[in-house]
Amino acid sequence: MMTKIKMTALGGFRTKSIHLQSGVELLTDAPVDNHGKGEYFSPTDLLATALASCMITIMDVAGQQHGFSVEGTEIDILKIMSENPRKVAEIVIHIHFPKTNNYSEKNKKIISHAVKNCPVALSLHPDIKQTVHLNY
Repeated sequence: MMTKIKMTALGGFRTKSIHLQSGVELLTDAPVDNHGKGEYFSPTDLLATALASCMITIMDVAGQQHGFSVEGTEIDILKIMSENPRKVAEIVIHIHFPKTNNYSEKNKKIISHAVKNCPVALSLHPDIKQTVHLNY
């Protein structure tokens, strides 16, 4: 499977990317602490967001296959940077499932497996600490 994306440098530390299949546009901006205005997601913000989005997507697929839903789940994401070298050091994710979802122990194991085995989690460098809190 391949996905094609067209990116243009806009100047001022910004980019515009177009997902060619859908036509959806995405803008990025450097963060304030790295010469940008912080008006859009930074590339490293997208990395952290991609991790959480991947986790919940895989949970959703697994839920469909096993008869449970993750609809209404809310996720808080914290990206922690290191300075030397400047890189993502840790991504902390708090996943808050709706209190009305009474997941079985089997469902919780499926959810935990999705968290650890989503494609983004498996693609990140092992030096990036992934801390995930599942709040049922």
